[in-house]
Amino acid sequence: MKIFKNIFYTLYRIWFYILVAIPIIVLFPILIVSILKESWYPLFFKIARLWSWFILIGMGFRVKIEREEIPKKNESYMFVANHTSMADIMLMLVSVKNPFVFVGKAELAKIPLFGFFYKRTSILVDRNDAKSRQTVFLRAQRRLKQGMSICIFPEGGVPDESIVLDDFKDGAFRMAINHQIQIVPITFGDNKKRFSYTFFSGSPGKMRAKVHRFIATEGLEVKDTKTINAQTHQLLLSQLKTFNEQTITYKKATPGTE
Repeated sequence: MKIFKNIFYTLYRIWFYILVAIPIIVLFPILIVSILKESWYPLFFKIARLWSWFILIGMGFRVKIEREEIPKKNESYMFVANHTSMADIMLMLVSVKNPFVFVGKAELAKIPLFGFFYKRTSILVDRNDAKSRQTVFLRAQRRLKQGMSICIFPEGGVPDESIVLDDFKDGAFRMAINHQIQIVPITFGDNKKRFSYTFFSGSPGKMRAKVHRFIATEGLEVKDTKTINAQTHQLLLSQLKTFNEQTITYKKATPGTE
């Protein structure tokens, strides 16, 4: 039985990368044009959202997004979410319509095809390099001034899968306070189970996301960073526990199903 499961997991991983590659190959000329100028980024973002839907549906994920508040058009925000899955980028893109720029780890730029565009459209950070972190702030400031939003996974990486929610780094919250933009907390409920970084794991099924009420930063100062950090962390942690309780209740009510 374990052999058959591992064969499924292997094929499932290969299928994921095929889904990632197909739209990039088909739309390559348009994608190249869309990244030639920073002002054309909204076009790239729309294509990226379609690319994400293509992958999520192709993987058999049933996406359900609950929104307590909806971002206003032409306003900048700081989007933050928990991060434990290779599908987090895709779910974030389909959860948010406002064009935003990812701040993410430089290692992802090494992925064939995907990395080519990721490197040219995202703000890459080497967390072991203090100079790199400073550059991130400067590039993010420029994008915010252009009317873009920013997306950061504040756990600062992918934690051990036994950890429900790792500690948050301060960067996203400090940046939001500096620019007096609202923080949009988003909780991903099933990504770790659906498609984690563990190779022999994953399966089709539901993929829940909740966009929480925004956290205002107007009037706050840098000294308030830790408070906003803790508030956001507690909000996501509480929602993750709620998602888990809902899953357990559903399983008890419908034996033999997810």
